[in-house]
Amino acid sequence: MVLEKLKELIAQQFGVDIGSITAETSFIEDLDADSIDIVEFIMAVEEEFGLGETEESALEGIKTVGDVAEYVKDRQ
Repeated sequence: MVLEKLKELIAQQFGVDIGSITAETSFIEDLDADSIDIVEFIMAVEEEFGLGETEESALEGIKTVGDVAEYVKDRQ
């Protein structure tokens, strides 16, 4: 459920085919995201899942879609 919703958000924000997104998809290597793209995506995730604000230190460990899924699950 979390991963599927994240895939939808990524497809929208990064303009990629939802079928190409997996838990192993890297934001930097596969989606060509820079730090601003990642922050904007995390803000969309916070809003979508009602998580509240994410601390910058938490962003350092986020490299893949699976990392974001785990982060969301831990915060819910």
